[in-house]
Amino acid sequence: MLASRASCEAQKRLLRRAGKIDGKALLSEVACEPALSIEHVTHAYGERVALDDVSFTVARGSCTALLGLNGAGKTTLFSLVTRLFAARQGQIRVLGFDINRDPGEALRRLGVVFQARTLDLDLSVTQNLRYHAALHGLGAGEAKARAAEVLARMELSARAGEKARNLSGGQMRRVEIARALLHSPRLLVLDEPTVGLDINARASILRHLRELVAQTGLTVLWATHLLDEVNATDEVVVLHKGHILATGSTESVIEAQRAKDIGGAFASLIADPSDASAQAPS
Repeated sequence: MLASRASCEAQKRLLRRAGKIDGKALLSEVACEPALSIEHVTHAYGERVALDDVSFTVARGSCTALLGLNGAGKTTLFSLVTRLFAARQGQIRVLGFDINRDPGEALRRLGVVFQARTLDLDLSVTQNLRYHAALHGLGAGEAKARAAEVLARMELSARAGEKARNLSGGQMRRVEIARALLHSPRLLVLDEPTVGLDINARASILRHLRELVAQTGLTVLWATHLLDEVNATDEVVVLHKGHILATGSTESVIEAQRAKDIGGAFASLIADPSDASAQAPS
């Protein structure tokens, strides 16, 4: 269980006094800091509130599904975490670094895969990766080595020289995940990474993500509206109409709702007697 915020601050003070760690490295290395902390975040588009006092944490080394219907606020939340939108109300921290006060340190520890495809289709897979590596300040030698490593992990080495436009949808998505891993982030966030993919490609993406968590200790947070993507080993954050309805392990969320499975638990959570259209996503 994560330490309380107060005990975490006390731990950091002790480490400073002992000279074990200091400065910006401190926040990243103290284990009591979660991979992602969202505290009282509210965001509106004009008068429409997309997120309303949202708070939750993502533990280090976890594979967490941000589960919600289309329009729940998932993409808005990811836009705030990645600083596409300014977080004006509340606080967001990545490995302890506030994205407003210390954005460089926060983003350096963050890998991102957006819902929309962002590969340059006229470049090869390797060229896409090396260009991205250069943006993160990786030297040519390091970029070459890292590209080879992440492509091998995503089972794409044989496609390294192909133009991105010649890849299948699932392969493109795996390239985007590989690209997001180039700078060795500690937290990987993905916005609906399986949208538009067939069932085999979806399964492949999720298998790779869970293997990354199990084998490297990476933390993964992915947004989805597809209940069959969530399994018993995952953590779950349920977001509905801008509100957090539940957080915890898949099993604990199911048990709390006295449901048979995550689909039943989700349906129970979002049920609104005044809204007959409320239903679990397919």
